[in-house]
Amino acid sequence: MPTKPFFEDDHWCYACGSENKHGLKLSFDHSQKEQLTSTVTFSKEHQGFKGVVHGGMLAVVLDDLMVNLAWRENCHAVTGELNLRLKKPALVGEPLSLLAWVVKKDSKIIYLESSAKNSKGDLVALAKASCVILKEA
Repeated sequence: MPTKPFFEDDHWCYACGSENKHGLKLSFDHSQKEQLTSTVTFSKEHQGFKGVVHGGMLAVVLDDLMVNLAWRENCHAVTGELNLRLKKPALVGEPLSLLAWVVKKDSKIIYLESSAKNSKGDLVALAKASCVILKEA
């Protein structure tokens, strides 16, 4: 009897799942090869300090963007290592533009980067990930 894959999408991902009523429900634009974009506006429930988005929330969306890019590039992968640099406070209620791109890929790892910019175009966060390739689609 065949078994289900360990990493199955049931659409409950906190960042992008359409079924998670408490989630962010990110949507993506993959109109350019090796790039993925999205936008997000965090609410007060996502803050750390008053009026400032919790840094962990930025890690969540940037990680999700990178892994989704890998899958859209037919590279089934999961995050093995994530590095986040917080450059400037992201404010609650302010739209952020998200961008992820492929840096390089070898037979076992795909390396990606992603960024979040505020409405003024200021970089608020930069992330890098090494994602372990489960299989090529």
